[in-house]
This record gives sequence, C-alpha cells and structure tokens, in this order.
Amino acid sequence: MTKNINLYKAGVAFRRGLIYLLLFLFAMIFLLPFLFLLTGSFKTTSELFSVPFHWLPEKWTFDNYYAVFHNIPFFRYLRNTLIIVVFNIIAALVSNSLVGYGFARLRWPGRDKVFMIVIVTMILPYQVTLIPVYMMFTKLRWIGTFLPLTVPGFFGNAFYIFLMRQFLAGIPREITESARIDGANELQIYARLFLPISKPVLATVAIMSFMRAWNDFLGPLIFLGSDQRYTLSLAASMLRSNLDPNWELLLALGAVMVIPVLILFFLLQRYFIQGITMSGIKG
Repeated sequence: MTKNINLYKAGVAFRRGLIYLLLFLFAMIFLLPFLFLLTGSFKTTSELFSVPFHWLPEKWTFDNYYAVFHNIPFFRYLRNTLIIVVFNIIAALVSNSLVGYGFARLRWPGRDKVFMIVIVTMILPYQVTLIPVYMMFTKLRWIGTFLPLTVPGFFGNAFYIFLMRQFLAGIPREITESARIDGANELQIYARLFLPISKPVLATVAIMSFMRAWNDFLGPLIFLGSDQRYTLSLAASMLRSNLDPNWELLLALGAVMVIPVLILFFLLQRYFIQGITMSGIKG
C-alpha cells in the first residue's frame, strides 16, 4: 500500500515537473524578443549584425541611451505622452465604470439590446472610422491638439464596458437592495459600494488603457501634426533616416518605453489577473 502511494506521488511530481518545464520553455520563447531588445540596446551597430551572433555584448555601453536622450527632445515627448496617458486612464475609469454599472445593475427598457450594439462595435477596426473621425475633429478645430486623443476616452470603450459589466453583474443583488433600504441613491451605491469592490477590474482597465495610450502610434501621427506635441511612440520615426536606420538607438528607445509597462504590470498584476478572471466567469 505504501509503495503504491509512493509511486503515485512520484508520478504526480513527475507530471508537475514536466508541466513546469513546458511552461518554462514556452515562456522563454516569448521572452526571446525582449531579451534581444534589452541586450541589443547595449551593443554597437557592428555587434548587432555580427556573425556568429552573440546574445551578450562584448562591451556593455550606455552610449545608445545617451544618444536617445540627446538626439530627440526626450523629456518633452515624455511629458506629452504622460498627458495623454493620464487623461486616458482617468477617462477610462470614470466613463466605463459608470456605463458598466448602468448595464449591470440598472433595469431600463432595451438595456440588453443596447449592450449588444455596444459589443458589436468591437468588431469595427480603428482604421474604418478614422476618416470620418478625422473630418469631425477637423471641423471642431481639434487637429494639432491633445483633444482627439483624450476626449473620446470619456465616451467609453466597448471592451472596457464589457469587462466592467461582467464584473459588476456577478455581485449579489442583496447588497444593492440593502443599500437602497438604508436610503442610498444610485450614485451613492456606485461610488461608495461598487467602486471599492471593483478594484480588480478597475486595475485591469487602467493597465489596458495605459498600454493603449502609451503605445499608440497611428493616433498621434494623424492628429497631433506638430512635433512640439509628439509622443514617445513617434520618436522612433525621428531617430531613423533613409541612410541610417539607427537600429541600436531604436532598441534603446524600445527598452526605455517598455520599462514603465513592466513596472505597472508587476505592481498591479494581482488585481489584473483577478479582474480578467472574474470578469470572464461572472454574469
């Protein structure tokens, strides 16, 4: 009996170890581009294209980072990017949580049909609506400002609304009813009851909104116009030239841009995983 138990435990340990090994191998495959980005940012151009290829630079140098900070107005672009990112995060948290609460907790005629229409808009590619949106912003005289990249966020995002609605729909209705009995109105229930409970999904929306605004290239390229308002995503085009792509500088800029995303994810990863999981199974 004891021998069978030991064999069973050994089999379980072997299968678990095999699963961990496979997960590690797949993780390394996905990490290879990031490792190339990080190590390549410390190499010279000749080392990047040397044969045979070496993952680690022969001589670690920070010259590429110094060149990035000196060849472009890095801090001006960083300020412009942060302005857009901060407003997008605020807009995403406020608008999508309100709309998601309305779809999840309030009963009104045609609610489910309107929600389906909102979900259907997710299949529309950004490029399809780009021309009419550009014409509309032109008539509003917003081209060349940050407004086209910040104001639309206050009108909600279909995917973020879906996440908020799914999360809030899973909260027991008894909590809402008891709050109403105590005399709370809908706005008080939303602000004092549901927002504190919704930290996981709010963190998920914040991370996704940050990544979307931080990495956006097409929007700033179309709507900003002046290089005085350029973002970091557009800085790559200024580092390149027809004669010299400056690959080592692009890798350094990419490493700088990826660091804030990693920091934000590791700080909020617990809430992010909870938000994705609970939004997917609730409702």
